[in-house]
Amino acid sequence: MSQTITIDPVTRLEGHGKITLHLNDAGVVEDAQFTVTQVRGFEKFSEGRPFYEMPSLMARVCGICPVSHLLASAKAGEAIMAVQIPYTAKQLRSIANLAQMIQSHALSFFYLSSPDLLLGMDADPATRHIFGVAAASPAIGKAGIGLRRFGQTIIELLGTKRIHTGWIVAGGVTDALTAEKREKILAMLPEARTNIRLALDWYKSILPNFPGEIATFASEPSAFLGMVGEDGMFELSDGTLTLIDPKGKAIAEGITAEDFDNVFGEAVEPYSFTKFSYYKALGYPEGSYRVGPLARLNICKHMGTPEADKELAEFRQLESGPVQSSFHFHHARLVEILYGIEKVEEILNDADILSPHVRATAGVNRLEGSGFSEAPRGTLMHHYKVDVNGLMRWSNLVIATGQNNHAMNRGLLQVAKAYVRGNELDQGMLNRCEAMIRTFDPCLSCSTHAYGKMPLEIRLLGPNRELLSTVRR
Repeated sequence: MSQTITIDPVTRLEGHGKITLHLNDAGVVEDAQFTVTQVRGFEKFSEGRPFYEMPSLMARVCGICPVSHLLASAKAGEAIMAVQIPYTAKQLRSIANLAQMIQSHALSFFYLSSPDLLLGMDADPATRHIFGVAAASPAIGKAGIGLRRFGQTIIELLGTKRIHTGWIVAGGVTDALTAEKREKILAMLPEARTNIRLALDWYKSILPNFPGEIATFASEPSAFLGMVGEDGMFELSDGTLTLIDPKGKAIAEGITAEDFDNVFGEAVEPYSFTKFSYYKALGYPEGSYRVGPLARLNICKHMGTPEADKELAEFRQLESGPVQSSFHFHHARLVEILYGIEKVEEILNDADILSPHVRATAGVNRLEGSGFSEAPRGTLMHHYKVDVNGLMRWSNLVIATGQNNHAMNRGLLQVAKAYVRGNELDQGMLNRCEAMIRTFDPCLSCSTHAYGKMPLEIRLLGPNRELLSTVRR
């Protein structure tokens, strides 16, 4: 008899979602869906607020990547103000964004995914967690805690709070960096380097243990979208977007924040409250793509820091052409952490980093503005419309998780078909389905900011999964 398996909630990720697997009479998976069940309305309740409040308000979207929302929101505000921010403000924002990337990637890799990598996909769930990791390998556990602390401390030194700081504003930042804080950050760099080097060496040593997962964890070829700077250099804060096809050829380059809505669309599916982004010229779902660390490393020509460039060259030996297996998101995160540590030091040694000129001021000069940044999980877009008094009339947030949504669902079906058998079900099979989702490090709280009328479909199925009735809203 056919069977439905539900994993609810999916563990070790941010937010609430569930996995539904449909098996046929032979116990073989024939369909799989990743459903995001929560709904949050930041776009709607921002209406009527002054646009200059938006960065601080939007930071509350997420407690893990608030700096990304601060940055994208502030840039949308600057488009409304029609101003260029001071050079030092850009540099300080970059440090904050890098610090957030480091701490978020450390959370994803060490706290959420390393239990599977260190203890094994089939390990007892009672020990398959960060405490189990710390017990099995104190050095790895300590490195993860240290890297997360490193990133969070930098954010706190810059903006007085580790989460939801109001330091980044439309026009720049509120306070300059002091010499004392600069020295404190520099003093933390050696330990951070040691920790990331330990993590990279360990991860590369255990990679041969997962050939099946590498082959099946959302490894179908896809397009990739990410930000680059001048000459194709790796960039997270100030650049343009490039979209490449599965073979690495550029489909579209130089995409600005103002272009975004013209180039990309958002589809909806009846089983999830997270949208599905796509490249309009190809339509949905053919125009679906992936974002995040894997995309960024596939797209950039070089990282721009010595050690990270060496690691990038090694990373690209994993596959011929763009690295397709989403299992390698893990590897890409570690390379980005290394880059972040190197780049923070480089920026801190900039002669102008202590300049007091960190903010531009202006009023409403345009009634619409967009801004984007690279969040830890991928490209983040904020688009605002205001009235003549600068009060918000409309907003839309395009989140990385929505842009990865199609790939996550396709990957879930791929891994479930490879590992799940209804007549011999075990925890390891189901954990691999969750582990595939965790490679993307989805942020489900961030991802459900739909505007307009979201579709809802309730289906009543009979004993053999025949459709008896459907109600749609």
